[in-house]
Amino acid sequence: MNKIKLILSAVILFSYGCTIEKAKSPLSPLEVYTDSLFNATVDSGYIAGGSILVFKGDEMLLKKSYGYASLELEAPMPEDGQFEIGSVTKQFTAAAILRLVEDKKLSLEDDFTDYIDFDTKGRKVTINNLLNHTSGIASYTEIPEFWELSIMDYPRDTLVKMVEANGFLFEPNEALIYNNTGYFLLGLIIEKVTGLTYEDFLKQEFFEPLGMKNTCYCSTSKVVKNKVYGYKYTPEGLQQKDYLNHKWPYSGGSLCSSTMDLLTWMRAMHEGKLLPEPLYQSLISPDSLNDGTPIRYAKGLINFRNFGNHEIEHGGGINGFLSQTRYFPDEQLYIICLINSTGPKSSSFFAEAITWKLLEKQDYPKVELDIDAKELEGKYIGPVRGSTQTMLVKSIPDGLTIQIEGSDKIDTLGHYIGSNSWMLENTKITVINNEYRIDQPSAYYILKKETK
Repeated sequence: MNKIKLILSAVILFSYGCTIEKAKSPLSPLEVYTDSLFNATVDSGYIAGGSILVFKGDEMLLKKSYGYASLELEAPMPEDGQFEIGSVTKQFTAAAILRLVEDKKLSLEDDFTDYIDFDTKGRKVTINNLLNHTSGIASYTEIPEFWELSIMDYPRDTLVKMVEANGFLFEPNEALIYNNTGYFLLGLIIEKVTGLTYEDFLKQEFFEPLGMKNTCYCSTSKVVKNKVYGYKYTPEGLQQKDYLNHKWPYSGGSLCSSTMDLLTWMRAMHEGKLLPEPLYQSLISPDSLNDGTPIRYAKGLINFRNFGNHEIEHGGGINGFLSQTRYFPDEQLYIICLINSTGPKSSSFFAEAITWKLLEKQDYPKVELDIDAKELEGKYIGPVRGSTQTMLVKSIPDGLTIQIEGSDKIDTLGHYIGSNSWMLENTKITVINNEYRIDQPSAYYILKKETK
């Protein structure tokens, strides 16, 4: 009976378009679990398909593909499908900048306007500020006019001038708001300093030496082997992704790759084969804001404790594609997930589920409330990614409730960790000195209390 079930399972997996290696007997618990996650999600129509890779130490624990590379052709996802990886591109750009630092062609403390014509109104914005999203410059993906530009083929300085006209969100290094403009500017700097295109420099320095044959700058016109097509989820079902000219995501989001190539890249990066140790530490080590507050975003990588587990990661999202790359140094564990759909089931949904299948989730230490929460009540206002946010804060016996003005959702801050701070999942919220501080792995927002 068990043998019959195994055969039937294989047939069902094939009907979903899974591309797998020869069936193992018996399947590992991890494989059974991952199969159930992906097959149910493909079957429900939330995603077209995806690829997952889990590698620990020197052992490949899992490498599988699911669903379809093309819904129109009912083409199964190839074993090494090439996906658009969106903002996972940023770690390649950061490593390229550090390679130029190694070659003494620039310094992280250089003002970026030494290389790019941009009016900062007297502010000094360093290359390091661009790398860790603390520049204060407006992010072009949050500027409404960009979306008309996104399908056009204008010179790149068109975007630079558009951003320049939008001013600053905050003073340099006063906060951390995720910023695609910073990485766009870094690509221009790489080209200015090297005399090569961004694509050619990465190919010369990284892709060819590492044998990454399935990684390149994305194109909307080239014929590429194993290229995967992207889709978006709608209530009416999956539809083709919206068009985007790859001139614009550029050095912040225009690379294409596969799970295996990304493993090659991540192992080279984290195992000392890419950069000298001091520069690798610079790559993965977050800095501090002007007031000494530590942040958790380093250079194209987020470095933090995920419920007690040391994690270095980055995700990506671009029209039709979502990606997630995670590295756990203490376990020498890599989790890479790529899917060719945007919608309610993201790459982080799968990566998160597999993370806690393999690791133990540890809650943050909780202490008794030692402050008068009523004194913290009020309305707090400040810039966040893409908007200005107003947070309504009210006290309850064991903590606070928080509500974004205009939203019906009310969250309770009940997990107090001391020093006027609470944890909400992996977000640390501190309310002190008339400030509401939101410390996320990829952001640090400061909202100011409205005073009458």
